[in-house]
Amino acid sequence: MEVQNEALTNKAVVLIDGVCHLCQGLVRFIIPRDPQGRILFAPLQSEISRKLMNDSGLVPGQLSTVVLLENGVCYTESAAVLRIARRLRFPWPAAYLLIVIPRPLRNALYRLVARNRYRWFGRDEQCMVPTPEIRKRFL
Repeated sequence: MEVQNEALTNKAVVLIDGVCHLCQGLVRFIIPRDPQGRILFAPLQSEISRKLMNDSGLVPGQLSTVVLLENGVCYTESAAVLRIARRLRFPWPAAYLLIVIPRPLRNALYRLVARNRYRWFGRDEQCMVPTPEIRKRFL
């Protein structure tokens, strides 16, 4: 997907399940570790996410994964998580070394957590309402 908006140049966009507590925790984890604000967010349930996914060839509504849009390329599952870690402040980029683990093994673990995320971490009935400092990072 080619991101047309100049405001997104040199930025990554993370699409998350807006009702999932684990995904909300991911946003709260990323914000302080990305002080330059190079990572932006949108809930998978939003219009902007649907547009971004359509533009990148993904089918909105059929994903239960974190999606990372970076430099015109779309990443999902463990690849998205590891590439997000690579963009964070030290020591988190070191986690990208886990990319050497074969994708099927990484994604099997990712899918186990994704399948159980609501049961283990909880969920809301609607997308979270971000605090003012987090809101400016949402599309």
